[in-house]
Amino acid sequence: MTTQPVGILSLQLSDNPQLNEFHCRKDALTDFFGWMLQVLLACLAFTCLVAKRFCEPPHRRRSWLIWFYDTSKQGMGAMAIHLSNVWLAGQYQGDPCTWYFINFLLDSSLGLLIIFIGIRSAQILSRRKGWESINFGEYGKPPSTYYWFVQCSLYVGLMMVVKVLITLFMQMDFWENVKDFMLYPINNQNLEVTLVMLVIPFFVNILMFWVTDNFLMYKDRRSARRTSLDSFLQRSRLRYRSIKNKFRRNSENDILLSGDDELLSNELNHNMKIVIA
Repeated sequence: MTTQPVGILSLQLSDNPQLNEFHCRKDALTDFFGWMLQVLLACLAFTCLVAKRFCEPPHRRRSWLIWFYDTSKQGMGAMAIHLSNVWLAGQYQGDPCTWYFINFLLDSSLGLLIIFIGIRSAQILSRRKGWESINFGEYGKPPSTYYWFVQCSLYVGLMMVVKVLITLFMQMDFWENVKDFMLYPINNQNLEVTLVMLVIPFFVNILMFWVTDNFLMYKDRRSARRTSLDSFLQRSRLRYRSIKNKFRRNSENDILLSGDDELLSNELNHNMKIVIA
């Protein structure tokens, strides 16, 4: 038997029928059950981003328009990556569920690092060149649709760069051995599709979407420093009031004690006069 090379160019399956018995079919990710799981995952991810907005401090909470501008960029980028992974999984030799899972894990780890570098580079370039339209999270006053479109296009382009780099990384031969033991104990197709398309992506996406949303949000450094200073001053005031109240209570106790001593002294003098008389 001739060994087939691993990679996106390896489209033909082995002639050995035993090697063609994969955990899930080539169309397992794109049949009705697979698309249903993908739609459900998208709804859960959207709900996570809505919940994140309500977890923001009230004085820094984004308006719904700014929140939509931020999250729509992430949504379009995630959709582009997801559809690319679904298509690529069917082009590799072997179980498409396994290849999708490997791609997803690389996107959520190595891809997240590349996204962070790309966004930070755009923000630095924006400050140095004065190109406000590529400063992620800043849309002008009032918010400009043009700024959003430029940032959205830049973010989707960044996601495509991530996908190209990871696809090239996937051409390395050792992934054939990784593929053989990943998800190996699972032999039920629907269970495997559910794990790689819903269960595991749901928990990973919560973390990834939360972190990426923080990357895409506009951060006013001056406002952050002012907020820190206000918080420090407030803590200082509270501590001062606590010390002042404690000192006041001690002073009142001293006054009460001195008053008691004076009464006791007067009473002793009165008693002494009675005894002498």
